[in-house]
Amino acid sequence: MRKLIILFTLIVGVSFIASAQSTPKVAKTQVRQTTRIAQGVANGELTRHEAKQLKRQQRHIQTEKKIAKADGVVTRRERAHIRHDQKIANRTIQHQKNDAQHRLY
Repeated sequence: MRKLIILFTLIVGVSFIASAQSTPKVAKTQVRQTTRIAQGVANGELTRHEAKQLKRQQRHIQTEKKIAKADGVVTRRERAHIRHDQKIANRTIQHQKNDAQHRLY
C-alpha cells in the first residue's frame, strides 16, 4: 500500500513538472507538498478528513497555476500569489501532521 501511494505521488509529481514550463519552483514545491501529504496518510499522521482538506488546498493551487498560465505568461504578481498560497499550504500541512491526531484503522 505504501509503495502504491509513493508511486502515485511520483507519477503526479512528474505530471506537475511536465506542465510547469514557466513555474518550475512552484511545480517543485507542489510535488513536495503532495508527497508530504501522501506520506502523512501512509504513516497515520493525517486523518482522512485532514488529508481531504489538504488535497483540496493543493487542487486550488493547481487551478490558480493553470489560470495564471492561460494567457501564456505568468507575471511576477501571479507567481507571488501562488507562492503565498503554497506557503500557507506548507504551514497547514506542518500543523496537521503534528497535531497529535492519528488515523483510525
